Amino acid sequence: MKTFILVIGFCLSWLSVAAPGDKAPKRAEGDGPYKRLILRGGIMVNGEGAPAMGPVDIVIENDRIKRIVNVGNPGVPIKPKKRPKLQAGDKEINIEGQYILPGFIDMHGHIGGSAENIPAEYVFKLWLAHGITTVREPGSFNGVNWVMDHVERSEKNTIAAPRIIPYVGFGMEQKEPITTPKQARAWVKNIAKKGAKGIKFFGAPPEIMAAALDEAKKHGLGSMMHHAQLEVTNMNVVDSARLGLTTMEHWYGLPEALFEHQHIQNYSPDYNYNNEQDRFGEAGRLWQQAAKPDTEKWLDVRDELLELDFTINPTMTIYEASRDLMREMNADWHEEYTLPTLWDFFQPNRYAHGSYWFDWTTDDEIAWKKNYQQWMAFLNDYKNHGGRVTTGSDAGYIFKIYGFGYIRELELLREAGFNALEVIESATINGAEALGLANDIGSIRVGKKADLVIVGENPLRNFKVLYGTGHFKLNESNKPERSGGVNYTIKDGIVYDAKALLSDVREMVKQAKIQTNKE
Repeated sequence: MKTFILVIGFCLSWLSVAAPGDKAPKRAEGDGPYKRLILRGGIMVNGEGAPAMGPVDIVIENDRIKRIVNVGNPGVPIKPKKRPKLQAGDKEINIEGQYILPGFIDMHGHIGGSAENIPAEYVFKLWLAHGITTVREPGSFNGVNWVMDHVERSEKNTIAAPRIIPYVGFGMEQKEPITTPKQARAWVKNIAKKGAKGIKFFGAPPEIMAAALDEAKKHGLGSMMHHAQLEVTNMNVVDSARLGLTTMEHWYGLPEALFEHQHIQNYSPDYNYNNEQDRFGEAGRLWQQAAKPDTEKWLDVRDELLELDFTINPTMTIYEASRDLMREMNADWHEEYTLPTLWDFFQPNRYAHGSYWFDWTTDDEIAWKKNYQQWMAFLNDYKNHGGRVTTGSDAGYIFKIYGFGYIRELELLREAGFNALEVIESATINGAEALGLANDIGSIRVGKKADLVIVGENPLRNFKVLYGTGHFKLNESNKPERSGGVNYTIKDGIVYDAKALLSDVREMVKQAKIQTNKE
């Protein structure tokens, strides 16, 4: 495992950066885009908070939605005269009774960068197979040129991949540390020329952050930040939002902004940031030091972030092993979908970021359960008062697999108190708005791109039907079975068979196990 140190002024952020895997091969899957495609008889959830309606026929021309036609009522046959007529050369797909949702947006999706040699094809197919059509790539840790190559090929649809929105880690590819506002501005200008759409920060002195954020705004770049513990005393979430940061990742920096009777987290005397169990173990005790719901401090922080139109991208899924390690180690999908190199990376390892199971105890898990309760309370309160909460996975670490981790995030938002339609908003239109792409993606409307997810069962009733492994239940014959999974993912009007993509991934994992003698 390679480790590099990113030094930005006084900020020191440890990141495990592995050798990139193989680049994605030329696209062999996916049909279209078609001159005209008609999806027949689906039940639509538009992503903007409206309830499901259907059956509808959706007419797509090339990669844009041309018409949405209400063609009947549930429980009775569709009357043909209401339906858009088939024309010469049209393609139609019968999806009667199936649910159509906007393509999902993963606001925190690394293309590998954790374990060694994770093939881009593996990551992309798992994302597409779970309905993810757009990914914000946070940091470009596989290298800016490597990521930009996939950005461009995905845009041209010469590879089977979601749309990639590349953010670059602040200071990446800089030979010397950024120690002045002038250097910060120069760096921002350079990455903007390379095609970056945003910057990922871990921390920096306020004057450097202010300069970088100001320059980013001039170039139309977005911003996101993991408020690392090494810098959070200088800049918590409210501090950075005031400087112009638009999105926070995870939850670091938020409880610190909610401190009432202290300025610094109550670290144990033996704490060492480079010890991963120290980092995650004591992080699990941080929210208990913050202001409680509905106190004056809580309301002040919430309301100021609302006023600043600040976006919270929590990635709750990536910390879930902290509150239930056994569940994550034994998840249903590991056997067939987890590459051996990832599985090895997840094991306790003092050199690997997030592999912190040196001596994880019952008390550690209970502390994290309490952490989640207060964290979720803030997210729900923020959403209830009009705040934007988005959906991200940060998969590739801590027993979380691409695609599967994203669907779990939907379940965790539901646990936090979001109703099912609010969860879908978080996964679709909220992400599009945060990325400045809501005119093109994020909901099902005439004129928008044909980014869609089609699933055979009702995800509003049960998000588990979106997992590639399906939903485990008892059938009418009193036999246990798995049902569900996405049927089709449509990106830019190209129709991908999600089940076929999953089959490809299973074969990749099988071959990798044979090569490493792990069958």
